[in-house]
Amino acid sequence: MSHTPILATLTLTERGTAWYRPAETVIGDGNQVELYAVNPNHQEIERISPTMGEISRVVDFSVSYPGDTNWIGPTAIATRDNDKFYVGTLTTFPLVAGAAKVFEVSRDGDIRIVAEGLTAITGVAFDSQHRMYVLEMSTSNGGPHPGDGKVVRVDPHGHQTVIASGLTFPTAMTFGPDGALYVSHKGFGFPAGQGEILLITVPQN
Repeated sequence: MSHTPILATLTLTERGTAWYRPAETVIGDGNQVELYAVNPNHQEIERISPTMGEISRVVDFSVSYPGDTNWIGPTAIATRDNDKFYVGTLTTFPLVAGAAKVFEVSRDGDIRIVAEGLTAITGVAFDSQHRMYVLEMSTSNGGPHPGDGKVVRVDPHGHQTVIASGLTFPTAMTFGPDGALYVSHKGFGFPAGQGEILLITVPQN
């Protein structure tokens, strides 16, 4: 998997309590607003009715890969055009570099791999040009290690471009209305009050 470094601007925008985000959520707003969440321990995507609170299973990754008993830990979810879901995996500890993947999941539960060769994914997001960004909490074997996190952009052919590196235990990210990425930083392993939100200005090319 090839990597092309790109310099991005990082700005500390907030410091507060430690940022713990074990699983991202995403809202799909077709004819009816619905909330979707990943359940890492059970390896599921779940649909939650925001009005009734009813929970239904969209997909069970452990059933989709019968015979494979490895826990993949779906920990991040995003949608593009409120159509298919894109789910990133954490994998087990100690980390194995390159073991994590991003899966594309239809609302009917069909699954396919769209990105691999990643490590300890804790965030997936799309910019206004529908380009996919992946947050890696740590990228080396073992660990996790401080200062080893990255944000990478992954094109449809799997080519990875490094947008930001040197992050310490980032646990989630999202695009703001200003087009910048906001990343929760120092998400664990620090005393209360040491968590941060980083603003990352993303290059357009």
